[in-house]
Amino acid sequence: MPGIRGARGQKSPEGGAVWVLASGNPPTIQNPRRFRFDAKALLILAIVGFLVLFNVFPMCYLVVRSFFADGSFSLAAFERIYTYQLNWEALRNTLATAGLSMVFGVLIAFPLAWLVGRTDMYGRRFFRTLFVTTYMVPPYVGAMAWLRLLNPRVGTLNVWLARLFGLAENPFNIYSIGGLVWVLTTFYYPYAFITISRAMEKMDPSLEEASKISGASPLKTVLTVTFPIMLPSVVAAGLLVFVSAASCYGIPSIIGAPGQIDTVTTRIIDYVYVGSAEGLTDATTLAVSLMLIANLVLYASTFLCGRKQYITVSGKSTRPNIVELGRWRLPVTVLVALFALVVVVLPFVTVAMTSFTKNLGKALTASNFTTRYWHVLFTRKGILDTAKNSLVAASAAATAGMAISCAMAWLLTRTRAKGRRIPDFLITVGSGTPSVVIALALIMTMSGRFGINIYNTLTIMIVAYMIKYLLMGMRTVVSAMSQIHPSLEEASLISGAGGLRGFRDVTLPLIAPSIVAGWFLIFMPSFYELTMSTLLYSTDTKTIGYELFTYQTYHSQQTAAAIATGILGLVAVVNWILNKLTKGEFSI
Repeated sequence: MPGIRGARGQKSPEGGAVWVLASGNPPTIQNPRRFRFDAKALLILAIVGFLVLFNVFPMCYLVVRSFFADGSFSLAAFERIYTYQLNWEALRNTLATAGLSMVFGVLIAFPLAWLVGRTDMYGRRFFRTLFVTTYMVPPYVGAMAWLRLLNPRVGTLNVWLARLFGLAENPFNIYSIGGLVWVLTTFYYPYAFITISRAMEKMDPSLEEASKISGASPLKTVLTVTFPIMLPSVVAAGLLVFVSAASCYGIPSIIGAPGQIDTVTTRIIDYVYVGSAEGLTDATTLAVSLMLIANLVLYASTFLCGRKQYITVSGKSTRPNIVELGRWRLPVTVLVALFALVVVVLPFVTVAMTSFTKNLGKALTASNFTTRYWHVLFTRKGILDTAKNSLVAASAAATAGMAISCAMAWLLTRTRAKGRRIPDFLITVGSGTPSVVIALALIMTMSGRFGINIYNTLTIMIVAYMIKYLLMGMRTVVSAMSQIHPSLEEASLISGAGGLRGFRDVTLPLIAPSIVAGWFLIFMPSFYELTMSTLLYSTDTKTIGYELFTYQTYHSQQTAAAIATGILGLVAVVNWILNKLTKGEFSI
C-alpha cells in the first residue's frame, strides 16, 4: 500500500498480530506468541525427572512387585511372610521399640529444649551443642558403647553398679527389649530436641507473659500455655523419632541379634542375603509393609497437626522470655549435666577407651594399653579404601544435593512458577521413606531391567543418599533465603544486573553460611551411613560404615572402636570448621 505510513509495532484491531507499515513496503505480520525459554519450568522438570526416575518409579515398582510377584495379582507373598511367626514378632518388636522410643524421646527432648532455650540455666549453649552431637554420630556407635557398658556379664557400668550397691548379679541386660529401647532413645531423642527447640525459639511470648501476669508459676505456665501451643511440633517431633527408630538397622542388628530380638529391618536384610527369588519377594513385601507404616505415621502427623490452628509466630519481631530459675538454677544445671554425662559423654569415652585396650576382659591400665588398633586404622588398605569410597560418595551426594537445594530454595521463595511444590513434596516423601526401602527399591529397578544399570557402583549409593538426606540441606537453605528480603535483589535489577547475576552477587553471599551448613548436614550422615550401604555395596564400593559394622560383628571390636573414634573425631573437626566458616552462625 504505497503512500501509507503507520506506527511500527502497533496491534491490529483484532489483537494478536502486529502490522508493520512503511512507505513503499507491504505490511508484514509478526506473531508475538513466540517460544520463550522458561528456565524455571526447565529447572522444575529436571528436578522432578530426577526424583521420578530414582524415587517415585522405584517405590511404585516395589509396591507393584509385592502384589504381582508371579505376574498376576496375588496376596500370597503377604500371606506367606505373615504366617511365619518370626515375622510377626519382628513387626511387634519394631512397633514396640519405636513407640517406646518415641514416648521417651519426647519426654526427654521437651524439658531439655525448654531448659536450654527458655531458662537462665548455666551453660545453655554448651549443653545445646552436646545434646545434638549424637544427631551427627552413627547410631551403631552408640550400640557399640552400650554393649561395653551394659553387657549382662562384664559390662563396665553393670559391674560398677553391682559392686556399689552390693548386688548379687548385674542389674541391666542390654540384650533385651528394654536395652534396645534405651539405645534407640538416647540416639534419636536429638531429632525431637532439634524440632521442638526450633519451634520454641519462634514462639510468640505474649501468651506466656499473660500467664505470668495472672500469677501462674513458671511450671504451670509451661504445662498450661507453652506445651499446648507447642503440641503440633511435639507431635511432629515424636513421629519423626518413631519413623527413624522403626527404620533403623544398625542398633537392632548389633544389640538385637545376640538377644534374638528381630525387627522388620533386620528381617528384610536377612531375606535379601538369602539370595533366592522368593527371598527377594519376601524382602520386598516386608519393605512395603514398613513403608506403609511410615507413610501412615506421616499422614497421621499431618492430619493431627492440621486439625487445629496454632499461631506460634507473630507478625512482629519476638524474643522468647527467659525464665529465671532462681534457687533452682544450680540444681537443674547439675541434673542436666549428669544426664549429659551418662547419655553423651560416657558412651563416647567408652568407645575411645576400647580402641586402646588389649584385653577387653580387663580394665584399661598401663599394662593393658596399646595403639595397635590405631595403627591398623591408618595402614590397612581395606579400611583406607572404604574411607575413600565414603568420602567420595558423601561429597558427591552433598554437592549435588546442595545444587538442587539452592535451586529449590530459589523456586520456592523467589518465584510463583507453577508446579514448584511438586519437587518439594517428592523430596519430603523421599526423606520420610525408610532407608532399607530406598535401597531395596533401587536394587530392583537400577540393575539393568529398565535400561539403567548402576548396581554395584558408587553412583547408586550417591543417588540413595541424596533421596534420603536431600531434605536436610534444602530446608536449611530455604529457611535462610526466606529471611532475605527480595528488595535487595530488586535493587540489583534496577542497577542493571540480570536475575542470575543478582542472585550470585547479592543473595548467594548472604546465604553462604546456610549452604555450608546444609552441605555438611548431607555429608555427615552419608559418610557413615550403614543401612542402605549394607544392601548396595559391592566388593569395590564398601563404605566405612559397613566396614565398621563388619569389624564390630565378625572381627575385632577394638579396631571397630578405633574406626568409630575416628568418625567421632571427624564430627568434632566438622563442627569446628562449620563454626569458623559460618562465623558461629551454624554448628552441630
